[in-house]
Amino acid sequence: MSLAIAIAERSIALFGVILFLSQLAAYETGHWIGRRHRARNLAQPEAVGVIVGGMLGLLAFVLALTLSFANARFSERQAGGLAEANAIGTAWLRAKALGDPRSEAIARLLEDYTRVRAGFIGVERDQAAVDALNLRTSALQSEMWGHLSAIVRARPDPVASALMVALNEAFDAATAERFAFSLRLPTQMFWLLIVLALLSMACLGYQLGLRERPLRLLVALLTFMWTTVILNILDLGSARLGYLRAGTAAYEWTLQGFKGGVQIPPLPEAAP
Repeated sequence: MSLAIAIAERSIALFGVILFLSQLAAYETGHWIGRRHRARNLAQPEAVGVIVGGMLGLLAFVLALTLSFANARFSERQAGGLAEANAIGTAWLRAKALGDPRSEAIARLLEDYTRVRAGFIGVERDQAAVDALNLRTSALQSEMWGHLSAIVRARPDPVASALMVALNEAFDAATAERFAFSLRLPTQMFWLLIVLALLSMACLGYQLGLRERPLRLLVALLTFMWTTVILNILDLGSARLGYLRAGTAAYEWTLQGFKGGVQIPPLPEAAP
C-alpha cells in the first residue's frame, strides 16, 4: 500500500487514472486471450460466464466490506474530534469557575492547546509537522497538569477534583484521536481489492472475447465505477489524504466560545 499512498500523495487523481487504465489493460488482455481461445474452441462461454459472475460478486462484496471499514475509521476520527473539543471546553469552563491564578493560567493554556489540536487535525500528510504538534501537545499537557497539581495540593476539595477529571478527559480524548488518525486501511485488504478488480476485469474481457462482443463503452463505464469506489475507500481510510477529511469546525466553535469569557452577574435582588 505504500506505493499506492506515494502515488496518491502526489495526486489522488493520478492514482485514479493509473488504476482506471490498469483495469482497461487487464480487460483488453483478457479479451484478446478470449478471442484466441474462441478461434480454437478451447472454452465454453456459458461455463466461463458462471465463473465470471461469481468473481464479480466477490469483488462487489470486498468493495462493500472495505468501504464499510474505511467509513467506520472516518466516522471515528470525526466523532473523536467532537468529543475532544467538548472535553476541552468543559475543562476551560471549570478552570475559569475556580477563579484561582493557576486555574486562569490553565484556561489560557487550554486556548493555545485547542489551536494546537485543531492544527493536528488539519495538517496535511507531513510527518515532521505531525510530530512537532504531538510534542507541543505533550508540553502543554505537562504544563497544565503542573498548575493543576499545585491547585489540588493547596485545596484538595471536590471543586479541584472536578477540574482534574475534566483535564484528564481532555488528555485522554487527545490520545484517542491520535490513535484514530494512526489507523489506516490494512495493506492486505487494500491489495486484495486491487488484485480482485484487475482479475475480474481480465476475466470479464475473456468472457466477452469468447462471445466476440467487446462492449468497450459499457466496460469503460463499469471500470470508472469500480475506480471511483476504490478511490473513495482509499480517501476515507487515510486520515491525511485526499479530500474526505475530518474537519476542525468543533475546535473552531470551542475557540469562539472562549472569546466571551466568563461573566459573573451581580446578585439578584431579594424579592419583597
